[in-house]
Amino acid sequence: MRLSVQSLRLPRLRPPLPLTGLTVAVLLVLPSILLLAFPRRSATGLERLIPSAALLQSFPAQPAAVPPPLWRQRLGPDLAERLWLRQRRLWWQFWGAHGDAGAYLVLSAPPSQPLPPLAIRVDDLIVVAPDPLARQLLQQELKVRRRSPRGLTLRCTQQLQEREAVHWNAAALTQMLGPLAPFAQGQQQGCLVLTVEGRGLLWRGEAEATDGALAEPPPPLELPPAEAFDPAQLLELRGRRLDLVLQGPLNSPVLRDALARTYGLSPTVLQALKRSGFQLRLRSLQRGPFLAALELQLDGTAAAGRTLERWLLDLSRALSDQGLTSSQPILGLTAWSREDGTVVGGWRWLPQRQLVLFLGPVPSRIPASPALIGAEWRLRLRPAAMASAGLLPSNLPAVLRRAEQLDLLGQPVGLRSGERQSALVGRLTLP
Repeated sequence: MRLSVQSLRLPRLRPPLPLTGLTVAVLLVLPSILLLAFPRRSATGLERLIPSAALLQSFPAQPAAVPPPLWRQRLGPDLAERLWLRQRRLWWQFWGAHGDAGAYLVLSAPPSQPLPPLAIRVDDLIVVAPDPLARQLLQQELKVRRRSPRGLTLRCTQQLQEREAVHWNAAALTQMLGPLAPFAQGQQQGCLVLTVEGRGLLWRGEAEATDGALAEPPPPLELPPAEAFDPAQLLELRGRRLDLVLQGPLNSPVLRDALARTYGLSPTVLQALKRSGFQLRLRSLQRGPFLAALELQLDGTAAAGRTLERWLLDLSRALSDQGLTSSQPILGLTAWSREDGTVVGGWRWLPQRQLVLFLGPVPSRIPASPALIGAEWRLRLRPAAMASAGLLPSNLPAVLRRAEQLDLLGQPVGLRSGERQSALVGRLTLP
């Protein structure tokens, strides 16, 4: 049986005129009512700005307070004061891929508001650039047709429109972490919602290893109670697999080949290391030639332990060839020294096939490795202490560099086409 449009002849229905008028009225009035009840969300220009932003953060408006320094720098004292008093919800700042240009100021303003110098209008927002070149670069980027936000980017854009939040991409990590950026391979793009709690700033959100993934939001991760943190420790990173630390740097074939030639880190050894649970500690030193000591504690299986024992023999030969001398003060401890007798590193075997590798003096005490609860990894550090010792990247945000302590946990939720996604939660303790 063959059907066509022409073969389907339906009777014509002629509704009476009053019904037609009522239908037209509903079609005209109902959208107006819906627009009043559900107004278009504010800051829609963020959807266009976020692809151009390496780091973008939202802040609550506080008209009763004085304008922030960025407002005065970008707008001048008088205009900053007038526009600051009109802000009712949020304002934003962001850095582009070229972070040296400085921060852009982003604020809501009515269409009647004249543009300040170095400013452009992006939908319902005014964006004030730090200099003429930065303004020109942003105008060029906004002309490029980009796909609509999706996945993490879409969710983060919505968060930035509604509350305090921060979004970053790989360019921001490179700017802030410098040579340490490869160690954050699994957090190339991310979004955190920020909440002030006493002297702390709580972070909760998600991260991905690849920009543009379509993954659903990960299940929320709970922040456990605070744990005692040894005052001598500057940093502690615990994880279920050392692959968390190694996956980024070892993506470089040149580095893998150099480690294999110089230190005997063959693929078999690397696999044993990657599968090991670990605790990485950085301790401050009050005296001696080093500012800090680094310790890596590995929780290996018996099979992994045998692989690492064979590797340590190869490593011993390599260190001897470099002019270092080994000693064994106690059973299971091997220390390596320079010609002047200064111990520069070594390793120690602990019960249950645990291996501690260290750089610096022999650890006087090896703390217990507490179990991870509900997370794949946990990072704790003392930013202010590390900054004063010159051990923290200088481009990290000022609020982070001044903090007394940072506590951050991550839980990967699986792989989607090779793209790793993580739930994040953390706390920043402010002075």
